[in-house]
Amino acid sequence: MVMKETSKKPKSNGLWQRFIDAVISYLSIFMFKLLDVIPYKKRVRFGGLLMERFLSKAMGYRKRIINNLTYIYPEMATSDVQALADRVSNNVGRSIVELSSAKDLMEAAARAPLLGDGVQALIAATNSNKPVILVSGHFGNYDAVRYAMLNRNLNVGGLYRKMRQSKFNDLYVARISTVGGVLFPRSRSGMAKMVRFLKEGNILALLIDQHMKAGVRLDFLGKPAYTALSAAEMALKYNAVIFPIYGVRQPDGLSFEIQVEAPIEHTDAETMTQELNDSLSKMVNAHKEQWFWVHKRWK
Repeated sequence: MVMKETSKKPKSNGLWQRFIDAVISYLSIFMFKLLDVIPYKKRVRFGGLLMERFLSKAMGYRKRIINNLTYIYPEMATSDVQALADRVSNNVGRSIVELSSAKDLMEAAARAPLLGDGVQALIAATNSNKPVILVSGHFGNYDAVRYAMLNRNLNVGGLYRKMRQSKFNDLYVARISTVGGVLFPRSRSGMAKMVRFLKEGNILALLIDQHMKAGVRLDFLGKPAYTALSAAEMALKYNAVIFPIYGVRQPDGLSFEIQVEAPIEHTDAETMTQELNDSLSKMVNAHKEQWFWVHKRWK
């Protein structure tokens, strides 16, 4: 009897999870289609407020944001942590709405200036058709970087992880694909296509700021965090120029600057990845409200 009860439990949990995923999918699709009727700027502001005032709390994000902020900044006053958690949630909400409004975000990215010590090196690399890897994090609006490159007629590919909510995933991929570029699912075939794309002298945009069980224990924001070495490993293997880059949200909450840092020197994968972590840490410390503190980065 014990064995029968044990064998049935995963099946029951699986059915329940599929039900929850279906509910989330249809609610998300309904919400995005409802938001479509609102003008873009108001839509983005509303998305920020909705996440800040309601969704962040309802989905448990706010608690996780506060826990992460307290872990990294133990000296920060409780009132400051709570105020910062609201601003973080607002940025997340704005970003989600922007990602579902690809054509509008494309227009915003077209007006975003390229700034930083790495701009000339990036231009030189793309003009010579060298493989380029742009590395960022869930910061500001990370897709503003990809759109800014597409606006400059550069061939950019991105890697994405398929969501459990299949119908919402299809809607999400369809929307972010409307402006061009190439998207590769995180799978064996997707990775193989991504490597071929890079080797042909194109640009690959990657994010490295999520917990990776198979990664290496490196420093991020002063704490140990398991980080994937894959971006640096590809740069070394395929002689790609690798740049830290960020779509920094501006005070109006709607526009961006694209900060391109100097390329990372080719040494070894672990050293290079630590430099990428250090770069993102510096950016997060300068704009704490713009990083997605909702992730389980430190485990």
